[in-house]
Amino acid sequence: MDAASRIERSLSVAVGLSQTRGCPPRLAQAMHHAVFPGGARVRPRLCLAVAAANGGAPAGVAEAAAAAIELLHCASLVHDDLPCFDDAATRRGRPSVHRAFGEPLAVLAGDALIVAAFQALLQGAAAAPAQLPLLMEVVCGAAGVPFGIAAGQAWECEEEADLSVYEQQKTGSLFAAAAVAGAAACGAPAEAWRPFGAALGEAYQVADDLRDALSDAAELGKPVGQDAAHGRPNAVRSFGVAGAVARLRDIAGQAIEAIPPCPEAASLRALVGLEVKRLMPQRAAAVAA
Repeated sequence: MDAASRIERSLSVAVGLSQTRGCPPRLAQAMHHAVFPGGARVRPRLCLAVAAANGGAPAGVAEAAAAAIELLHCASLVHDDLPCFDDAATRRGRPSVHRAFGEPLAVLAGDALIVAAFQALLQGAAAAPAQLPLLMEVVCGAAGVPFGIAAGQAWECEEEADLSVYEQQKTGSLFAAAAVAGAAACGAPAEAWRPFGAALGEAYQVADDLRDALSDAAELGKPVGQDAAHGRPNAVRSFGVAGAVARLRDIAGQAIEAIPPCPEAASLRALVGLEVKRLMPQRAAAVAA
């Protein structure tokens, strides 16, 4: 089974676990709406790629870690779209969860997906109990404070924020967790993979800043111009388009250099290159040329 199929199967199982008998039907629908159909699934793909680079994990363990990280990401999108943050009407080309189901169910769906992430990890890592404490620590660290996505989102409520810290926490934390968890699932030295994941995540956030400034809603499937509208820290405001493109390429280069020695290093370098090419808006590349 290919990586994409393994990811979707693991997510289906994880969401299904939280929707057994007794779950309010509309809450179950809101959770499913938040997760399926997904986006590029780059975080779980990264987790499985690092696991493969470290020789593979016991059956189901890397998939559980990948699903947990993706569920946290989906939960963060549900909350990010709420009226108290972005008030976004669409996500992935469809109505956002709060537009489709109302604010109360959106809040609850996001909360429930966070819990589902840890349920998925606990169940899936049963095949490798020795790895579970580290996996739990990695995923918890990516979700909360002081360095996780909750902290990253909170920087938007401050008068000033260091752009790099903001990028590392809001986006880089889940990428770093995906890389570390992929190695941890195999019982391999895990922290050696954190710089690679963190740099890739920071590059992804810079690319997202460029797309928010230069793309359109039809292309992205979500509102654009959000950074400017909400006065959020972003690479385009700090460096201009050409400077942001240069920053993206520089950080992507750092990610490539941070890949630990492994048989799959060439494949991981190719993954970084493909992601940068996929995420770079054509207008940004033209301005920087």
